[in-house]
Amino acid sequence: MKPPYEITSSILKLITSISEKIGEVNANLLDRPSPKLRKQNKIKTIHSSLKIEGNTLTEQQITALLENKKVVGPKKDVLEVLNAIKIYENIEQYNPSNETSFLKAHKILMHGLIDNPGKYRNQSVGIVKGSKVEHLAPSFKNVSHLMKNLFKYLQKSDEIELIKSCVFHYEMEFIHPFLDGNGRMGRLWQTLILMEKYPIFEFLPFETLISNDQEKYYKTLAESDRSGKSTVFIEYMLNVIDISISELLDFNNRTLSEKDRLEYYVSLNKTEFTRKDYMNIFKDISSSTASRDLKKGCELGLFEKTGEKNKSIYRLK
Repeated sequence: MKPPYEITSSILKLITSISEKIGEVNANLLDRPSPKLRKQNKIKTIHSSLKIEGNTLTEQQITALLENKKVVGPKKDVLEVLNAIKIYENIEQYNPSNETSFLKAHKILMHGLIDNPGKYRNQSVGIVKGSKVEHLAPSFKNVSHLMKNLFKYLQKSDEIELIKSCVFHYEMEFIHPFLDGNGRMGRLWQTLILMEKYPIFEFLPFETLISNDQEKYYKTLAESDRSGKSTVFIEYMLNVIDISISELLDFNNRTLSEKDRLEYYVSLNKTEFTRKDYMNIFKDISSSTASRDLKKGCELGLFEKTGEKNKSIYRLK
């Protein structure tokens, strides 16, 4: 059964805008950022996603944990971050269309934080805000069936990934399949669905925008609950994604330094190349700048060079 939602003119405009920006990202070689930028974005993603759930650790403390340093902080908060690091360090191991993979991710993400992580809930739950029940989740007896239907939608629907990822995120939050960890799983799984089609989403911390205005996030979830369809939430999430890609392009629309170019070229993992190959990647630099870059790369031990002048061949060390 297809989850209920409508394709509005706002959704169509946002999809067009996001698609154009993804094209620009690929054209500007931003889909494979430097190792340093990857690490920064991973830290931002973990910090923002857990901050939404009330985690108090700072980006600096998360960086320290990522570097295997000791951190002073609430035991629960530290464990949440360590669990998230295990997930995001091995994110390519998870299959977004596979329910077993989904349960495995929850088991790691919530290890030591709840009883029976990686298992669907066996009791009824509701989300209470103040004295008001904000959301009464479906009966625990229906959870397994509802989640199987949701994964069938992921596997068999010919809907585009941008929409499917938002629908999955909303529907999973509505079903509330676990006693705890539903929010961070919804955001993680949306990232995985998008990554399969667009690798840039591994490095795009859209959770930061959600954490900056959490009220809007919860408000659109509640609005979709009341309307009985995920249309409003799809519009909200596509807008978040659109702004996130804009910020990525703004950050990268700067003149790349020699260090930036060398870092990026090494990340491409081209084992053997010429100066011409290097200039094909960085089309706005002169041949003399390319020669200086490559000379510096050799001095830093990134490349080794054989041959002279136009016959020079460079090999990645």
